[in-house]
Amino acid sequence: MQSSSRWGARRLSATTRGIPLVDGLATAEIGSQRWQPARGDLALPALTLDEAAFGANRDLFLRWCSGAGVAVAPHAKTPMSPELALSLREAGAWGTTVANIQQAAVLLAHGERRLLLANEIGGLAAGRRLGALLSAYPDVEFHAFADSPAAVASLAEAAHLSGRGDISVLVELGAGRAGARDRAAIEAVIAAVLASKGLSLGGVATYEGAVATPDTEETAFAIAKLMERTIEAFTLVRSAAAGRPLILSAGGSAYFDVVAAALVPVARRDGNTRVVLRSGALFFADHGIYARAFAEVDRRGGLVIDGVRRCAAQSFRPALTLWAEVLSRPEARLAICGFGMRDASFDQGLPVPLRVLRDGVEQRDLAKTLTVTRLNDQQAFVGLPEDSPLAVGDIIAFGISHPCTCLDRWRVIYGLDADGTVTRALTTQFG
Repeated sequence: MQSSSRWGARRLSATTRGIPLVDGLATAEIGSQRWQPARGDLALPALTLDEAAFGANRDLFLRWCSGAGVAVAPHAKTPMSPELALSLREAGAWGTTVANIQQAAVLLAHGERRLLLANEIGGLAAGRRLGALLSAYPDVEFHAFADSPAAVASLAEAAHLSGRGDISVLVELGAGRAGARDRAAIEAVIAAVLASKGLSLGGVATYEGAVATPDTEETAFAIAKLMERTIEAFTLVRSAAAGRPLILSAGGSAYFDVVAAALVPVARRDGNTRVVLRSGALFFADHGIYARAFAEVDRRGGLVIDGVRRCAAQSFRPALTLWAEVLSRPEARLAICGFGMRDASFDQGLPVPLRVLRDGVEQRDLAKTLTVTRLNDQQAFVGLPEDSPLAVGDIIAFGISHPCTCLDRWRVIYGLDADGTVTRALTTQFG
């Protein structure tokens, strides 16, 4: 495994967003600088991780998983940070999920040895690439999705080239994205796996988020139908793989309680099946789609941990903050801030002003009067009252919506302690 000392040996400079004009600073030295984004010590914009909030979210969800009878392989695509993937696994995660071969290569190179590739890999050329990768890591436990005989053929090519006889194939059920759509497609995948050397039936997988809509009742109905189809597919896989340990996997981030309620009873009746969620973004939470998702969890009954019902919306805490300066007050009701679409997610909602600081001192209640109205490449347009005291040089802390599409804009995010001081630099490896 790559050690934390090797992570810390990476050197950063002003070519990395957030780093002031210093050259060759090792990531291990970041914490000793005692930088605080609220004082403007970082070169803004910068993205930070509240270490305590992330740790609390991690421990809370793992406790819920244990009580609910499910395992979790957190989706590494959210932060693509080997350090955070390791921290989740060391805290009790069953394994790690990746979305493609490149992500698998990153996580394997950093020591992960139980991977779930939650996607089809492509054609035979992709199979050859995967085979070359797996041949370098003969000790990895590897599971991958397939929704067609062509997808199975690609995995068989990987098994052949890597010399492995144990690539586990999960039949993917789908609606709204990839995944087998009917019984005939499921049976075709099962038959292809059984006929292929080096492959074994590993279970069934699906992604419930693909059928979600803005309508709550419509979403509940669609997920229920998808769970029914998933269970039917599991029955077919179990018949073809008698006696084998199997996996039932779902996405689980926004609807973890729903899929657990549907799948855990099936696994318990079977006695040789593990339910594996692939939740990733919920460990970061947010001020947008996950805030709304947790409110829906509460509407469905909340978190039950050790027999105690807890409020999900209050228990999960947003861990990501985007920091930026006010650059201009060109109009009475408009301020321009120094971040844009290259810095923040906007596909599921615009950033939300949380705090305003001037010379490190919080300007109480000022953030409540501000609204981000739109973004361009490098600037945020902030609406505000005509008589607002917001001034050029003020620093605003923003909450974001959708961690996945915010984190992938950053090569480095900065861990913060309870005092708002940078503790470390977490490098991301999106490729």
